Amino acid sequence: MSQDPYPKLTPTEQAKVAWAVARMAKRCVAGEDVDRSDLERKVDRILDGARQRAEKSQ
Repeated sequence: MSQDPYPKLTPTEQAKVAWAVARMAKRCVAGEDVDRSDLERKVDRILDGARQRAEKSQ
């Protein structure tokens, strides 16, 4: 079975991802050279946790 790139998120995870994406957008407005890798890693960790939870439930 292939790994789902977008697992089902809980409402809390959805809110955390939305907040991080909004902060990334704000940093993009600040300039091209502004680092947003910390927020990208945070979103990746949230998605990884959701994938692990989905694998456990199957």
